[in-house]
Amino acid sequence: MNNKQIITALAAVRAQKPLVLNITNYVVMNNSANGLLALGASPIMAHSRDELAELVPLVGAVVVNIGTLDRSWIARMEMAVELANRHGKPVVLDPVGCGASSLRTQTSRRLAEMAEQLIIRANASEIIALAGAAANSKGVDAMDGSEAALAAGQQLVRDYHASVVISGETDIILGENREIRLNNGHAMMPFVTGMGCTLSALTGAFAAVGETSGVAAAAVVGVAGEVAAELSPGPGSLQLNLLDALYRLDTEALNHRLKVKVTAP
Repeated sequence: MNNKQIITALAAVRAQKPLVLNITNYVVMNNSANGLLALGASPIMAHSRDELAELVPLVGAVVVNIGTLDRSWIARMEMAVELANRHGKPVVLDPVGCGASSLRTQTSRRLAEMAEQLIIRANASEIIALAGAAANSKGVDAMDGSEAALAAGQQLVRDYHASVVISGETDIILGENREIRLNNGHAMMPFVTGMGCTLSALTGAFAAVGETSGVAAAAVVGVAGEVAAELSPGPGSLQLNLLDALYRLDTEALNHRLKVKVTAP
C-alpha cells in the first residue's frame, strides 16, 4: 500500500462516516470513541446481549478488545463475532495482555478461531503469545520488539487467514503475500494508556470502508502521533493533541511524513 492508497482510505472514512461497534475495555472507552470521532467515523460502545443482534447488522465493523476481561464479557464477545460472521462484517481483535494469563490467551485464540474476516492488532508480545510461543510481557505491556514477532505474525496469518498488525517502534503489517513496515510514531506514545486500543478502534473504521489490511490505520495513527508529540511536553497533553492531529490530518502531512516500506507486495 502506498501513500495515495492510504490518503484515499482516509478520505473514504471521512466521506462515509462508518458506524463501528466496539466491545472494549473500561480503561479506553472514552479514548477509542473520541479517536473514532476525530478521524471522522462514528463509534458505538455496546456489550449488551439484548441489543447486539439489532446493532451488528447496522455497523461497518466490529472491534473486540479484551482489556478488562471477565466471563460475562466473553460470552458477549463470542456472540458479537458470531453475528459479525452471519452478516459479513470484519472483526478487529485486540488481544490485550494475551500471554499474561491463561484466560486472556485462551479467549484470544477462541475469538480468533471464530472470526471469518479477521484483523489482529496487537503488540509484539501479544502476537507471540497468541501464536503459542513464549513471549516477554509485563501485564499488558510488550517487552519484545516487533521484528521478534515476525514469524509468529506470519503464523497467525496462515492459521486464521487474518491480516496482522504488529505494533511497535516499527509497525509490521502482514497478510497473505504482504509485508509492510511503517516507521512513523513517537517514543512518547507508549506512555499514554490505550494508544494501541485506539489504533484497533480506528482499524475498525478503515475496515468498514474496505481497507482491511490494517495499514492505513497504523499509518494515520503513527503520523498523527508524530504531529501531536511535537506540540506536547508530556503524555497528558499528547493524549489531547492526538485527537486534534487526527481531526486535522491532511494529504500534505501524510505525504510529507509517511515512511512506508513494502517488503512483499
